[in-house]
Amino acid sequence: METLIDGFFNLRILRESAPFLLRGLGMTLLLAVVAIPLGMVGGLALALLSTVQNRLVRWTAIVYTDFFRAFPPLVLLLFIAYGLPFLGMKPPPFVAVAIAFLLNTSSYFGEILRAGIESVPNGQHEAARSTGLSRFQSLRLVIVPQAVRNVGPDLVSNVLEVVKLTSIASVVALPELLYAARQVQSVTYNATPVIAAGIIYLLLLWPLVRLLSRYERQSVQIR
Repeated sequence: METLIDGFFNLRILRESAPFLLRGLGMTLLLAVVAIPLGMVGGLALALLSTVQNRLVRWTAIVYTDFFRAFPPLVLLLFIAYGLPFLGMKPPPFVAVAIAFLLNTSSYFGEILRAGIESVPNGQHEAARSTGLSRFQSLRLVIVPQAVRNVGPDLVSNVLEVVKLTSIASVVALPELLYAARQVQSVTYNATPVIAAGIIYLLLLWPLVRLLSRYERQSVQIR
């Protein structure tokens, strides 16, 4: 038991690693603050494009969504960070991560929002247009708000996945939480920093998990 505690729950190492973990947490939060809005905006654009009458535009949005949902995000990040320099473009690590997250998360948010838009009855579209609203106004003021409410649990669930996905930024040496923990572990030869990082993720995401559970219970009650 003492060996287990010393190797995984060493308080001395935890105190020494705390400043590094807090800096890593700050970078993780910054990534989430950038990636989630980018993904939602990109996803909304994809969802709206997939509803237009023009077949070329609609199928372009569908192919984009399917491709980046199927493409591994880690491979995508590695290609952007280490492949683009061969084409004369060398984005900084943070920019490379932001681009990779935009491409990946927008495809997931786009599919969720598309399903939400399609869940709104056609009568809502017709009623909005009959009041004199343009197609864009009816989407912005009537359809999209209802769509977001219909797929609220799925959006919250995807936000959870995006926050956890920020850990892949460590492969391009961006000092987020997991990267900081592994760096300290490599120096101390102790797993305590990694365990602490896992606990921080748990505390960070627990409120979202509870919110998701509440959303799901409300959805079941409404049905």
